[in-house]
Amino acid sequence: MLALSFLILVGVTLVAEGAGFEFPKGYIYFAMAFSVSVELLNLRMRKKETKPLHLHKSAAIESVEEHPN
Repeated sequence: MLALSFLILVGVTLVAEGAGFEFPKGYIYFAMAFSVSVELLNLRMRKKETKPLHLHKSAAIESVEEHPN
């Protein structure tokens, strides 16, 4: 999602500059840096919250293991 938003941002900027509008590059770089920093914070928060998932055997697998015919 982050890469898609970067592509849209760059595309809109290129179209706007082609139409004659001038955007200071600092605004674009700041938007990209801010979104990357927010995404890095999200990744760190998600990493700390995740706990291992313990799976149980399903009844279908147990019945196949008991009767291999």
